[in-house]
Amino acid sequence: MNTVKRATPKSEAPELKVNLLNGESWELKEQNPDFFTMVIFYRGLHCPLCKKYLEKLNDIHDDLIAKGVSVIAISMDEVARARKSKMAWNIDKLTLGYGMNKATAAEWGLFLSKAISASEPELFSEPGLFLIKPNNEIYYANTSSNPWGRPFLPSFVQLMDFLKQSGYPARGEVREI
Repeated sequence: MNTVKRATPKSEAPELKVNLLNGESWELKEQNPDFFTMVIFYRGLHCPLCKKYLEKLNDIHDDLIAKGVSVIAISMDEVARARKSKMAWNIDKLTLGYGMNKATAAEWGLFLSKAISASEPELFSEPGLFLIKPNNEIYYANTSSNPWGRPFLPSFVQLMDFLKQSGYPARGEVREI
């Protein structure tokens, strides 16, 4: 049995380095947001719910930036599929990372799925949303085993003010009972 350390609140985030469509690479540990880095893992070009979700993220992108939250959306798609997403979807403000491997997906606790139709890649990750503090500590983690059940994105804009004012701690760090 393979044991993989999974991303847990109040722990250091796993390594995360992906390619960007502009030819550069993006690495989590090099980010320096004022408040959080929001990492959204999405299923890929084949997913109409991902399209809607990332378009909503695009709508609130500037509000999140104003609250000190940097944003990236990442998939296991190859560059051609990621480029098609960027061109076909209304996500002009988003930074898209592509080519995440299955080992990285596992470290982040993402569920993996095999293709059930010709439009899907052979293997892809299911959705996840993480908030990472500037010190690379996981504050919030949410994963789903299907394309539905994702956090309601607009609530995160208002949530940032509450978190800053209250100092509410990360929760969910207990892995063994």
